[in-house]
Amino acid sequence: MSGHDELAAEVAAALPQWLPSQRWFGGKDREIDSVSPVSWTTLLDGDPLLLHLIVRVEQGDRRDLYQLLIGSRQSQLPEVPASASIGLEDGRTCYEASGDADLTACLLDLIAEGARIGSMSFEHEPGAELTTGLRGHPITSEQSNTSLVYGHHHILKLFRKLGPGVNKDLVLHRALHELGSQQIAEPLGSISAEIDGEDVTIGMLQRFMPDAADGWVMATTSVRDFMADPTGLPPEELGGDFAGEAYRLGKAVATVHADLARALGTEQAGADDVRRTLDSMLERLERVSAQVPALAQHADALRPVLERITGVAVPVPTQSVHGDLHLGQVLRTVHGWLLLDFEGEPAASVAERSALASPLRDVASMLRSFDYAAQQLLVGHPDDPERTASAMSWARRNRAAFCDGYGKVAGQDPRDSADLLSALELDKAVYEVSYEHANRPDWLTVPMASIERILSEGE
Repeated sequence: MSGHDELAAEVAAALPQWLPSQRWFGGKDREIDSVSPVSWTTLLDGDPLLLHLIVRVEQGDRRDLYQLLIGSRQSQLPEVPASASIGLEDGRTCYEASGDADLTACLLDLIAEGARIGSMSFEHEPGAELTTGLRGHPITSEQSNTSLVYGHHHILKLFRKLGPGVNKDLVLHRALHELGSQQIAEPLGSISAEIDGEDVTIGMLQRFMPDAADGWVMATTSVRDFMADPTGLPPEELGGDFAGEAYRLGKAVATVHADLARALGTEQAGADDVRRTLDSMLERLERVSAQVPALAQHADALRPVLERITGVAVPVPTQSVHGDLHLGQVLRTVHGWLLLDFEGEPAASVAERSALASPLRDVASMLRSFDYAAQQLLVGHPDDPERTASAMSWARRNRAAFCDGYGKVAGQDPRDSADLLSALELDKAVYEVSYEHANRPDWLTVPMASIERILSEGE
């Protein structure tokens, strides 16, 4: 710990009012009972000051750890968003400093040095070549974490919500890199902190791909072009057709799954394991239905569709998977598709994120993302049959192309496991209902429309 005990305590006391306004805070669905400092480390002392702070947030029976970078200057504050300001009672102004490019420059330099400050360790990967002296600029599109870009060279992801041990994202990236995977960005370093006697990953440094295109942006651009076309041509006859990319993305995902199986092994799930998976799905359905009346209306129809997984052939192969795969987690480079962010679902526990699963869980998650891309222009306009039909035709084409590409590499079409795939997709849609209900009520129509579609297809 540092000599700034009083500052850490004052900041923590101000956080119950401040945290709910931050995109990366995962507890917006319930009241904050208390916030207490767990550890604090001075990275830069004097003026300006940079303090690394880990706090415990208590919300009913939930106790989560979050990290913050706290900046303080006597002179004029830097150009950071107004939402970063944390007001303190003694008149001193502090701010969340991930947007202060001058202060965050030190994080990259400390990784390059292999420094240790207090309970924090900064390490670079063996053989990693780092360019130091660069300022760190945040990517504003992220939700559950914060990433800082250093020039055209490096990107540092700071995990906001912390869990015990080495983060799954770092574990899987290291395993894939060791195999020479071409579908990931090279891991270059990490930051960890000792909490309650255990090293916890708080940051991961990777090679930055400045010329890569975001998968979500590419897909939604294709949707907008298709929906705006006055000729009414089918998506395959337009110049902005995305199906070729969807096919190549399917091949890339299957390749990553094969590499993960080779690097980290597989296991066989028996009937008892399948039953536990079903129980988890049904528990989520009951919990979310109690919160969202629109979902509750479909609960009776959803249960038998989920229960079909008890009839799948066992054993079911399981392995390490991405866990939260969607179009916003992939980049298109000149060499092909890259997969990002292997951390898993933000709302899941560390144990749930690390658990082995069927690769079809990632397939189902990506299929959900194609639905989201197709329906994003329908948000606020749900009662337009013509536009809805157009959106669904785009989704069907690209979902099929993705499965075609995946099956080409995997040797088996995921649609051949229809009961398991449908159950996994429905479970993901129920998760989305919970998320949209808590964070973006206007978007609730997207997963609800997908649930209705899946149910109608299963009749």
